[in-house]
Amino acid sequence: VQLQASGGGLVQTGGSLRLSCATSGFSLDYYMIGWFRQSPGKEREGVACISGSDGSRNYADSVKGRFTISRDSAKNTVDLQMNSLKPEDTAVYYCLTADSFGSCLLRAESYDHWGQGTQVTVSS
Repeated sequence: VQLQASGGGLVQTGGSLRLSCATSGFSLDYYMIGWFRQSPGKEREGVACISGSDGSRNYADSVKGRFTISRDSAKNTVDLQMNSLKPEDTAVYYCLTADSFGSCLLRAESYDHWGQGTQVTVSS
């Protein structure tokens, strides 16, 4: 199982970024994928996830209406479209996965595998 996040960068407040998680070694149809973020001095936060079994999605309240998670099983990628970015969205973003059936979860302890993160910086 391997995951690699990419697409981070520097953007101004109100801007957009699209993160991508490239996966290998497993099928997205059977694994849930979660996007988490962590910044210095703050707790790790789950921001969005997508279920493997039915494609259902969950979002943290802090990003609802601004972030959208999607997957492409043919390409083995899961993207996170981030719009209306705020300085408080600044963090290292990681994609995680676990073999799971049913709704996805926004708790890091529910995931087995992490990929390397990608830095997102939102300037004010």
